[in-house]
Amino acid sequence: MPKNRWSDPDHALGYLGRADKIPHRGEGEAMLVSLLPARTDRVLDLGCGDGRLLALVKAARPEARGVALDSSPTMLGAARSRFAGDESVEVLDHDLDQALGDLGTFDAVVSSFAIHHLDDARKRSLAGEVKGLLRRGGAFLNLEHVASPSESLHHQFLAALSIDPQDDDPSNRLAPVELQLSWLRDLGYNDVDCLWKWREMALLAAVA
Repeated sequence: MPKNRWSDPDHALGYLGRADKIPHRGEGEAMLVSLLPARTDRVLDLGCGDGRLLALVKAARPEARGVALDSSPTMLGAARSRFAGDESVEVLDHDLDQALGDLGTFDAVVSSFAIHHLDDARKRSLAGEVKGLLRRGGAFLNLEHVASPSESLHHQFLAALSIDPQDDDPSNRLAPVELQLSWLRDLGYNDVDCLWKWREMALLAAVA
């Protein structure tokens, strides 16, 4: 099993230091925000990191209440600092390898570059749990790191991010776009599609 490095503070802080420099990331985030339901009273962020995505969602839907989940102590500390004093956001310690449990009902469930650390069986079962938490018509919006169709394209993606293949994150467990869309369709989601993509970054969207 690939080693998950996200409990390592140095790894987490290294990611936060370069997060704003990831090419085209802002485009994917803007597309995700544009797809939020008009009524977004409650939103769940899976693998929230430092709260970057949830902050963008809150900027677009100031009335929304948020629940943010992560298991990295470094990320949890950063998210809690970001939302300090904001009683509309609850930041919880939760490992996505474990069942989500009863968190209530949400109008949107979002995620940004987190679910790809799970194995494929857990990715699929998590999508099923998400569907159970969404109100009818609610949106699952996953800005995800996905598999390239070939090793050459994967190396081109790493080069675009100035990452040496030897430094590729061993905790990445990437799945192809079409496979992930097929899981969502099989789970009974509607309007399943990849609505934005740049190399290994893709926005997978579905409606409950």
